[in-house]
Amino acid sequence: MVDPRQVVAGFLTLSMFVMLGNMIKHDHFTSVSELSMEATGVEFNAMKIADSTEITNANKAGVEPPNEAVEEIKPCWTKPSPKDDQSNGFVTLSLTIGPEYHISQIADAVVIARYLGATLVLPEIRGNELGKRRNFQDMYDVEKFKRSLDGVVKVVDKLPDEWTSKKPAVIRVPNRVTEDFILETIQPIFQKNSYLRLAIIFSSVSLKPKGTNNKDLDSTACHAMFSGLKLKPEYSEVADQMMGRLKELSKKSDGRVLAVDLRTDLLEKKVCKTSGGARRKGCYNPQEVLHFLKKVGFSANTTIYLTETWWHKGLNTLKEAFPNTYTKDDIMPAEKKGEFLNSGDSDLTRALDLEICSQSDVFVPAVAGMFYGHVAGKRIGSGLTQILVPATGLGASAQASDFISTYITKKSHFAYSCYC
Repeated sequence: MVDPRQVVAGFLTLSMFVMLGNMIKHDHFTSVSELSMEATGVEFNAMKIADSTEITNANKAGVEPPNEAVEEIKPCWTKPSPKDDQSNGFVTLSLTIGPEYHISQIADAVVIARYLGATLVLPEIRGNELGKRRNFQDMYDVEKFKRSLDGVVKVVDKLPDEWTSKKPAVIRVPNRVTEDFILETIQPIFQKNSYLRLAIIFSSVSLKPKGTNNKDLDSTACHAMFSGLKLKPEYSEVADQMMGRLKELSKKSDGRVLAVDLRTDLLEKKVCKTSGGARRKGCYNPQEVLHFLKKVGFSANTTIYLTETWWHKGLNTLKEAFPNTYTKDDIMPAEKKGEFLNSGDSDLTRALDLEICSQSDVFVPAVAGMFYGHVAGKRIGSGLTQILVPATGLGASAQASDFISTYITKKSHFAYSCYC
């Protein structure tokens, strides 16, 4: 005999995904003022989710099966044509702050190196922990990186010995570098000193399209951002195992996985605080996320992944309402926890979060910033446009479709200039 409660729960789950087929009605995170990365001194503006596109229409049965909730999309760019292999000099940099920033740093460096006809030296990676450094190949797939840039820019493992005694010209470069900045600021310096060290500055975080008249640089930026940087196979495998575990767990409910970027460690830091000490809009705590998910119609048996590493008592109320809620510690293979969790390496844990949040059926960013922006970009490139942005003070009639990211609804993300 069928339990009436199961029927009601199933109906609510189906209804939620029907709602995702409607148009967005509101913008969110728009009032978030400038945030700062406390540990690095890098300042950035929180993402204004200002975009507008429809999510995939629901089918006649009232809900899309998991394998059909993907938009048809393909790259609009072609790989930049090969250039003369002769190098005019060298461009170096360090990847900093975290994996979500590495994507932008690599894209800017590749664009600059191609414009100058320079050779790109594989960057080292500097972690947020003091003195933490690793080689590029310790985290990323170096062979795939080189293959993807073959003919775009020349890449070498290290600076030639005869150049190591020279002093590079250090240039502060604004993220999403423009052709004008390269032409007016970088190129004159490069002509005098053909050995540059770039420091990519995130004075603002904007992933809105920046159309130019230089199609070669536009294609280079798209190619570098979406084809260049991949985790090394051993790390990708861990992310795949975790995603597979979540998918398996979700079969007990509706077969879908909801990923929430929830960072309770940031709620009391400058990134989420105003000058007066109040919490900024755009930073949501577990109780607010819980209220949001319930109001927009997620059923209690929804499978939820939180980007928290360990469980703590602050998450208990969320678990009580949604028992199938998991952290990295809950779903990571036991033999991998020493390297990824017990080491305290934030770069590795955020890299896993980036992969899982980019692949989940639905993504909810509870913190505005670069992570949210690059997850959105990856999801757009994969056709996974179900991104719901939280809000507080919801009325009884709130619908999930009212909170679809405006990166999607207004197509205001840079990815939309790369995919069509």
